[in-house]
Amino acid sequence: MKKMVITTLIALGTLYIVVCGLLYFIQEKLIFYPQVLDQHYQFSFAQPFEEVTIPNSDKSSLHGLLFKADSSKGLVFYLHGNGGALDSWGEVARTYTDLHYDVFLLDYRGYGKSDGAIYSQKQFFDDVQTAYDSLKTRYAENKIVVLGYSIGTGAATRLASINNPKLLILQAPYYSLTDMMRHTYPIIPPFILKYKFETNNYIKACKMPVVIFHGDQDEVIYYGSSLKLKTLFKKQDTLITLPGQTHNGITDNADYKRELQRILAQ
Repeated sequence: MKKMVITTLIALGTLYIVVCGLLYFIQEKLIFYPQVLDQHYQFSFAQPFEEVTIPNSDKSSLHGLLFKADSSKGLVFYLHGNGGALDSWGEVARTYTDLHYDVFLLDYRGYGKSDGAIYSQKQFFDDVQTAYDSLKTRYAENKIVVLGYSIGTGAATRLASINNPKLLILQAPYYSLTDMMRHTYPIIPPFILKYKFETNNYIKACKMPVVIFHGDQDEVIYYGSSLKLKTLFKKQDTLITLPGQTHNGITDNADYKRELQRILAQ
Protein backbone atom coordinates (compact mmCIF):
# COMPACT_ATOMS: atom_id res chain seq x y z
CA MET A 1 0.00 0.00 0.00
CA LYS A 2 2.81 2.39 0.93
CA LYS A 3 4.60 1.64 -2.32
CA MET A 4 1.41 2.34 -4.30
CA VAL A 5 0.98 5.71 -2.58
CA ILE A 6 4.59 6.67 -3.32
CA THR A 7 4.25 5.58 -6.94
CA THR A 8 1.04 7.61 -7.31
CA LEU A 9 2.65 10.70 -5.77
CA ILE A 10 5.64 10.40 -8.10
CA ALA A 11 3.33 10.04 -11.10
CA LEU A 12 1.28 13.06 -10.06
CA GLY A 13 4.44 15.09 -9.43
CA THR A 14 5.82 14.16 -12.84
CA LEU A 15 2.52 15.07 -14.51
CA TYR A 16 2.47 18.41 -12.68
CA ILE A 17 6.00 19.24 -13.89
CA VAL A 18 5.11 18.27 -17.46
CA VAL A 19 1.96 20.40 -17.41
CA CYS A 20 3.86 23.39 -15.99
CA GLY A 21 6.54 22.98 -18.65
CA LEU A 22 3.91 22.82 -21.38
CA LEU A 23 2.21 25.95 -20.03
CA TYR A 24 5.53 27.81 -20.11
CA PHE A 25 6.05 27.08 -23.79
CA ILE A 26 2.49 27.70 -24.98
CA GLN A 27 1.57 30.65 -22.75
CA GLU A 28 1.34 33.08 -25.68
CA LYS A 29 -1.54 30.98 -26.99
CA LEU A 30 -3.25 31.19 -23.59
CA ILE A 31 -2.80 34.96 -23.16
CA PHE A 32 -3.20 36.33 -26.70
CA TYR A 33 -6.01 35.49 -29.14
CA PRO A 34 -5.19 37.39 -32.34
CA GLN A 35 -7.37 37.59 -35.40
CA VAL A 36 -5.36 37.91 -38.60
CA LEU A 37 -6.60 40.14 -41.40
CA ASP A 38 -5.52 39.97 -45.01
CA GLN A 39 -3.25 42.86 -45.99
CA HIS A 40 -5.84 43.89 -48.58
CA TYR A 41 -8.71 43.86 -46.10
CA GLN A 42 -10.92 46.94 -46.48
CA PHE A 43 -12.11 48.49 -43.21
CA SER A 44 -15.55 50.04 -43.15
CA PHE A 45 -16.51 52.56 -40.47
CA ALA A 46 -19.09 55.33 -40.51
CA GLN A 47 -16.56 58.02 -39.66
CA PRO A 48 -13.25 59.29 -41.10
CA PHE A 49 -10.19 57.17 -40.44
CA GLU A 50 -6.70 56.56 -41.75
CA GLU A 51 -4.70 53.33 -41.87
CA VAL A 52 -1.29 53.80 -40.29
CA THR A 53 1.71 51.52 -40.90
CA ILE A 54 4.57 51.88 -38.42
CA PRO A 55 7.96 50.31 -39.23
CA ASN A 56 9.86 48.42 -36.53
CA SER A 57 13.63 48.23 -36.15
CA ASP A 58 13.52 44.49 -37.05
CA LYS A 59 11.98 45.32 -40.48
CA SER A 60 8.53 44.19 -39.40
CA SER A 61 5.65 46.65 -39.27
CA LEU A 62 2.78 47.47 -36.94
CA HIS A 63 -0.64 48.45 -38.17
CA GLY A 64 -3.13 50.84 -36.63
CA LEU A 65 -6.15 52.98 -37.36
CA LEU A 66 -6.36 56.70 -36.71
CA PHE A 67 -9.90 58.07 -36.38
CA LYS A 68 -10.37 61.80 -36.80
CA ALA A 69 -12.73 64.00 -34.79
CA ASP A 70 -14.15 67.40 -35.62
CA SER A 71 -12.30 70.19 -33.79
CA SER A 72 -9.85 67.73 -32.24
CA LYS A 73 -8.67 68.45 -28.70
CA GLY A 74 -6.02 65.75 -28.78
CA LEU A 75 -5.52 62.00 -29.12
CA VAL A 76 -6.70 58.89 -27.30
CA PHE A 77 -3.95 56.26 -27.73
CA TYR A 78 -5.97 53.06 -27.27
CA LEU A 79 -4.51 49.64 -26.40
CA HIS A 80 -7.15 46.97 -26.84
CA GLY A 81 -7.84 43.59 -25.26
CA ASN A 82 -6.34 40.20 -26.03
CA GLY A 83 -8.73 39.05 -28.75
CA GLY A 84 -9.90 40.15 -32.18
CA ALA A 85 -8.44 42.85 -34.42
CA LEU A 86 -9.16 46.40 -35.49
CA ASP A 87 -12.08 45.45 -37.73
CA SER A 88 -14.07 45.05 -34.51
CA TRP A 89 -12.11 47.21 -32.06
CA GLY A 90 -12.52 50.21 -34.33
CA GLU A 91 -16.15 50.45 -33.21
CA VAL A 92 -15.06 51.95 -29.86
CA ALA A 93 -13.63 55.04 -31.56
CA ARG A 94 -16.98 56.82 -31.89
CA THR A 95 -17.25 57.27 -28.11
CA TYR A 96 -14.08 59.36 -28.10
CA THR A 97 -14.43 61.19 -31.40
CA ASP A 98 -17.87 62.35 -30.22
CA LEU A 99 -15.98 64.07 -27.39
CA HIS A 100 -13.66 65.70 -29.96
CA TYR A 101 -10.66 63.42 -29.50
CA ASP A 102 -8.90 61.65 -32.33
CA VAL A 103 -8.34 57.95 -31.59
CA PHE A 104 -5.42 55.72 -32.52
CA LEU A 105 -5.90 51.99 -32.11
CA LEU A 106 -2.93 49.64 -32.42
CA ASP A 107 -3.03 46.01 -33.47
CA TYR A 108 -0.30 44.10 -31.64
CA ARG A 109 2.06 41.77 -33.52
CA GLY A 110 0.14 38.99 -35.20
CA TYR A 111 -3.16 40.86 -34.85
CA GLY A 112 -4.97 42.26 -37.87
CA LYS A 113 -2.43 43.50 -40.42
CA SER A 114 0.50 43.75 -37.99
CA ASP A 115 3.44 41.50 -38.83
CA GLY A 116 4.99 38.69 -36.83
CA ALA A 117 4.01 37.20 -33.49
CA ILE A 118 4.38 38.11 -29.83
CA TYR A 119 7.21 36.21 -28.15
CA SER A 120 8.34 38.29 -25.15
CA GLN A 121 7.21 40.99 -22.76
CA LYS A 122 10.04 43.30 -23.81
CA GLN A 123 9.10 42.98 -27.47
CA PHE A 124 5.45 43.69 -26.65
CA PHE A 125 6.33 46.83 -24.68
CA ASP A 126 8.87 47.98 -27.27
CA ASP A 127 6.25 47.75 -30.01
CA VAL A 128 3.83 49.87 -28.00
CA GLN A 129 6.54 52.46 -27.41
CA THR A 130 7.42 52.49 -31.12
CA ALA A 131 3.79 53.18 -32.01
CA TYR A 132 3.56 55.89 -29.36
CA ASP A 133 6.72 57.57 -30.63
CA SER A 134 5.23 57.60 -34.12
CA LEU A 135 2.03 59.31 -32.92
CA LYS A 136 4.05 61.86 -30.96
CA THR A 137 5.26 63.22 -34.30
CA ARG A 138 1.64 64.21 -34.98
CA TYR A 139 0.39 65.23 -31.53
CA ALA A 140 1.87 67.18 -28.62
CA GLU A 141 2.33 64.74 -25.76
CA ASN A 142 0.43 66.96 -23.33
CA LYS A 143 -2.65 66.35 -25.52
CA ILE A 144 -2.37 62.56 -25.55
CA VAL A 145 -4.56 60.35 -23.35
CA VAL A 146 -3.26 56.79 -22.99
CA LEU A 147 -6.10 54.29 -22.57
CA GLY A 148 -5.78 50.56 -21.97
CA TYR A 149 -8.46 47.90 -21.76
CA SER A 150 -8.03 44.46 -20.17
CA ILE A 151 -4.70 42.97 -21.38
CA GLY A 152 -3.83 46.43 -22.72
CA THR A 153 -3.88 47.99 -19.24
CA GLY A 154 -0.45 46.69 -18.24
CA ALA A 155 1.16 48.00 -21.41
CA ALA A 156 -0.73 51.30 -21.12
CA THR A 157 0.45 51.82 -17.54
CA ARG A 158 4.00 50.91 -18.38
CA LEU A 159 3.93 53.28 -21.37
CA ALA A 160 2.57 56.14 -19.25
CA SER A 161 5.16 55.49 -16.54
CA ILE A 162 8.09 56.19 -18.89
CA ASN A 163 6.48 58.95 -20.95
CA ASN A 164 4.48 62.09 -20.22
CA PRO A 165 0.93 61.84 -21.55
CA LYS A 166 -1.82 64.10 -20.26
CA LEU A 167 -3.84 61.30 -18.65
CA LEU A 168 -3.95 57.52 -18.17
CA ILE A 169 -7.30 55.72 -18.32
CA LEU A 170 -7.56 52.03 -17.46
CA GLN A 171 -10.60 49.87 -18.16
CA ALA A 172 -10.77 46.65 -16.11
CA PRO A 173 -7.07 46.50 -15.17
CA TYR A 174 -5.28 43.66 -13.42
CA TYR A 175 -2.92 44.26 -10.50
CA SER A 176 -0.41 42.10 -12.37
CA LEU A 177 -0.65 38.93 -14.42
CA THR A 178 1.17 37.17 -11.59
CA ASP A 179 -1.61 38.24 -9.24
CA MET A 180 -4.21 37.12 -11.78
CA MET A 181 -2.63 33.69 -12.00
CA ARG A 182 -2.51 33.34 -8.21
CA HIS A 183 -6.15 34.34 -8.00
CA THR A 184 -7.48 32.24 -10.87
CA TYR A 185 -5.08 29.28 -11.01
CA PRO A 186 -3.42 29.06 -7.58
CA ILE A 187 -2.04 25.59 -8.32
CA ILE A 188 0.18 26.93 -11.14
CA PRO A 189 3.52 28.41 -9.98
CA PRO A 190 3.67 32.08 -11.09
CA PHE A 191 7.39 31.93 -11.89
CA ILE A 192 6.59 30.21 -15.19
CA LEU A 193 4.98 33.43 -16.47
CA LYS A 194 7.07 35.23 -19.07
CA TYR A 195 4.53 38.07 -19.10
CA LYS A 196 4.38 39.63 -15.63
CA PHE A 197 2.68 42.85 -16.78
CA GLU A 198 3.22 44.46 -13.37
CA THR A 199 0.66 47.25 -13.43
CA ASN A 200 1.14 47.61 -9.68
CA ASN A 201 4.78 48.62 -10.17
CA TYR A 202 4.32 50.78 -13.26
CA ILE A 203 1.51 52.84 -11.73
CA LYS A 204 3.82 54.08 -8.98
CA ALA A 205 5.90 55.93 -11.59
CA CYS A 206 2.95 57.57 -13.36
CA LYS A 207 3.13 61.33 -12.81
CA MET A 208 -0.08 62.13 -14.69
CA PRO A 209 -3.58 61.58 -13.25
CA VAL A 210 -4.77 57.97 -13.45
CA VAL A 211 -8.45 57.06 -13.77
CA ILE A 212 -9.57 53.44 -13.41
CA PHE A 213 -12.98 52.15 -14.49
CA HIS A 214 -13.92 48.66 -13.34
CA GLY A 215 -17.22 46.79 -13.24
CA ASP A 216 -18.02 45.21 -9.90
CA GLN A 217 -19.39 42.15 -11.73
CA ASP A 218 -16.30 41.56 -13.88
CA GLU A 219 -16.04 37.82 -14.46
CA VAL A 220 -12.63 37.91 -16.21
CA ILE A 221 -10.41 40.32 -14.24
CA TYR A 222 -11.68 40.38 -10.70
CA TYR A 223 -12.80 43.75 -9.34
CA GLY A 224 -10.45 43.37 -6.36
CA SER A 225 -7.56 44.01 -8.77
CA SER A 226 -8.57 47.66 -8.98
CA LEU A 227 -9.13 47.89 -5.22
CA LYS A 228 -5.52 46.75 -4.80
CA LEU A 229 -4.32 49.31 -7.35
CA LYS A 230 -6.26 52.00 -5.49
CA THR A 231 -3.95 51.53 -2.48
CA LEU A 232 -1.09 52.77 -4.73
CA PHE A 233 -2.88 55.93 -5.91
CA LYS A 234 -1.56 59.47 -5.83
CA LYS A 235 -3.90 62.16 -4.53
CA GLN A 236 -5.23 62.99 -8.03
CA ASP A 237 -5.93 59.37 -9.07
CA THR A 238 -9.47 57.97 -9.16
CA LEU A 239 -11.25 54.61 -9.16
CA ILE A 240 -14.74 54.71 -10.66
CA THR A 241 -16.79 51.59 -9.99
CA LEU A 242 -19.40 50.65 -12.60
CA PRO A 243 -22.23 48.85 -10.74
CA GLY A 244 -23.41 45.68 -12.44
CA GLN A 245 -20.85 45.99 -15.24
CA THR A 246 -19.17 42.81 -16.48
CA HIS A 247 -15.86 42.62 -18.33
CA ASN A 248 -17.12 43.40 -21.82
CA GLY A 249 -19.00 46.49 -22.94
CA ILE A 250 -17.47 49.13 -20.65
CA THR A 251 -17.21 51.66 -23.48
CA ASP A 252 -20.98 51.43 -24.04
CA ASN A 253 -21.82 51.81 -20.34
CA ALA A 254 -23.85 55.01 -19.74
CA ASP A 255 -22.05 55.76 -16.45
CA TYR A 256 -18.71 55.33 -18.18
CA LYS A 257 -19.66 57.73 -20.97
CA ARG A 258 -20.92 60.33 -18.51
CA GLU A 259 -17.80 60.18 -16.33
CA LEU A 260 -15.53 60.12 -19.40
CA GLN A 261 -17.11 63.30 -20.74
CA ARG A 262 -16.58 64.99 -17.37
CA ILE A 263 -12.96 63.86 -17.13
CA LEU A 264 -11.98 64.84 -20.66
CA ALA A 265 -13.64 68.24 -20.25
CA GLN A 266 -11.34 69.09 -17.33
